[in-house]
Amino acid sequence: MTHSKRRLDLALIFGMAAVILLPWYRIEGGFFGFGWLSSFPSDPSTAPGILEIASFGRWWLAIAVGLFLLGGVARFFDNPMRRGALMAWAGALGFVFLALQGLAITSSGWTWAIGEQLFGALADGQPAMGAGAVTLGIVFVLLFSFGLAERGIMKGDAFVVSAITLLIVLVAIFVFYPVGSMFVGAFQSVDGSFNPDGFIANMQDPSLWSLSCVVGGDRCGLAWRTLWLAIMTASGSTLLGLCFALVATRTQFPFKKALRLLTILPIITPPFVVGLALTLLFGRAGVVTEAISSLFGTEPGRWLYGLTGIWIAQVLSFTPISFLVLIGVVEGVSPSMEEASLTLRANRWRTFWRVSLPLMKPGLANAFLIGFIESMADFGNPMVLGGSHGVLSTEIFFSVVGAQNDPSRAAVLAMVLLVFTLSAFLAQRLWLQGKSFATVTGKGDSGAHIALPRGLSIAVHALVIPWMLFTIVVYLMIIFGGFVRTWGLDNTLTVEHYVKAFSIGLRDDGGLAWTGVAWNSFWTTMEIALISAPLTAAVGLLTAYLIVRQKFVGRGLFEFALMMSFAIPGTVIGISYIMAFNLPPLEMTGTALILVACFVFRNMPVGVRGGVAAMSQLDKSLDEASLTLRADSLRTIRKVILPLLRPAINAALVYSFVRAITSISAVIFLVSAQYNMSTAYIVGLVEDGEYGVAIAYSSALIVVMITIIAGFQLLVGERRLRRVNRVATQTSTPASASLAQEKTA
Repeated sequence: MTHSKRRLDLALIFGMAAVILLPWYRIEGGFFGFGWLSSFPSDPSTAPGILEIASFGRWWLAIAVGLFLLGGVARFFDNPMRRGALMAWAGALGFVFLALQGLAITSSGWTWAIGEQLFGALADGQPAMGAGAVTLGIVFVLLFSFGLAERGIMKGDAFVVSAITLLIVLVAIFVFYPVGSMFVGAFQSVDGSFNPDGFIANMQDPSLWSLSCVVGGDRCGLAWRTLWLAIMTASGSTLLGLCFALVATRTQFPFKKALRLLTILPIITPPFVVGLALTLLFGRAGVVTEAISSLFGTEPGRWLYGLTGIWIAQVLSFTPISFLVLIGVVEGVSPSMEEASLTLRANRWRTFWRVSLPLMKPGLANAFLIGFIESMADFGNPMVLGGSHGVLSTEIFFSVVGAQNDPSRAAVLAMVLLVFTLSAFLAQRLWLQGKSFATVTGKGDSGAHIALPRGLSIAVHALVIPWMLFTIVVYLMIIFGGFVRTWGLDNTLTVEHYVKAFSIGLRDDGGLAWTGVAWNSFWTTMEIALISAPLTAAVGLLTAYLIVRQKFVGRGLFEFALMMSFAIPGTVIGISYIMAFNLPPLEMTGTALILVACFVFRNMPVGVRGGVAAMSQLDKSLDEASLTLRADSLRTIRKVILPLLRPAINAALVYSFVRAITSISAVIFLVSAQYNMSTAYIVGLVEDGEYGVAIAYSSALIVVMITIIAGFQLLVGERRLRRVNRVATQTSTPASASLAQEKTA
């Protein structure tokens, strides 16, 4: 039996399960509650697909099953071209048919008269497509992919074709579809009718594009303020991230473990907590402000509330992301190239500037791009510290939920933000285009990296050490806030906030009772975060592999589409998901699935950018050697590529897990009573004035996240490049190092 027929048999098995075993309509209480199994005899609407055909004459369902069986007929064709053509046509027609049938459904039934006449009425109260329809849709995509592979597309590599096709479908469903439904609102009035007047008026609004600050006015327009803040944040976070990476990998700094911990802390903290800590330090009644005022007799200022305060908070929050992206890139620079430069009589400074730093360009570009987009999409820090200096993300939020109630303005502002972020993405692509950064090959390596130039070493330490001390002070204030009765007013020490949040009692039967008010949201958050993190890392790194290693039509557009979900503020993502998935065909509002989908496709670009940066350093000869030895693409990825991408895997796991816990802007629209995430619950505590409980909850989350991140590190492991283990000192040279190595041998 050939590999192609084995793949087809596997797809047919899943398709038969969808048709024979699974329900085809939305199940109240959720599919995985399995309540539909017991309710089937009394509730025919939960019947599997084959029984629906037999009992109710669902002709549209019969057509879908018929197309599936048509793909199964290809199993009996020996000619690969004929078999591939039949599989591809059956898969394409089946998926399009299911998609059109699903889009024709609304909560009240069919929107197209021809759909009602042709397909028949749906069961009352069960209009959304269920597990059977979704599973068969995936099978149709696989049939289409296997058919293309049979016909020689992508050199007949079924894994690559299937991965590309599935990712395109998923991006179309979870990125284009919700964002497109939201953008339609830019040309609609409140009642949903077409009205472009709102789009034109909002696009010409002087408060958006004003340049009055250039000619002596108070402030520039909203768009320019946001753009300038994003550039400054991206520059600061990239510079600090590079300094942290250099200190951690190229110096003899004695506190490297503490350094790595401090670079992780800001990313695992709910964003408003950092803002509150900065307010307690530098606000009008802050500790530092009052100390300076009493010492110099000056009036307390409000400098923290505005772009300056937002910038400090964003650099503090986003520097760890830059560090996670850059650490693997800095480690991946080949010592052989640096030693070759020294052999040619270049000094250490010239070697770093002309050899090492250019090889870090993929990491620098990706770190800057991520910092830029994160600043554009940030919602928590501007909400706490923005004051009257709003940015695009906060204005979008108030346009939807505030007194304005202007969805058209929110959509226009989202379009402006998207133009900025995609422009940055295009600039990054142009900067790196046509250049090679491969430094990890199959050849042996000579040893450790050379030491940093003395002046550069002093400079990076001068930046890193004060920033470490500043971060320590900020987090001491956060810890202190959890153990005082009223933060900033009554500093009496107490543990009542932790007791209220995480108390545990005993039930009458002797079992544990989670009596704390935070336990429900805590367990829900952990469950969803642990599910979404590996999915995000897997999808992101697979996408990076396809972008870097494969050439296919529309690759550039595909990469742009991936960045779209990351470029748009979480507020807009949340609203667009509500608009898209609150109605059939995919009715997911109020479920855990919509939260997992949001986290995966919102955070996936970080895994993509980190994977692209790391994979750009892996020479293609490694892949070619594996393929020459008759390994397929899947085995090459598993045995060759993934072990060399451990820093990128760890970064993707850590970032996606942490963002699933600390994200607020999108989550606040998607949570429900059953699935209430920690950040949404903490926001509710803050609104109720329960600052101590909110900070205690945040502190507990930080401890839990540090523990799980350490587990990720142990699980993934470290990348081993088979380099000789020796330490390069500031006085070592290639010749002396070689002599020492010979003596050791």
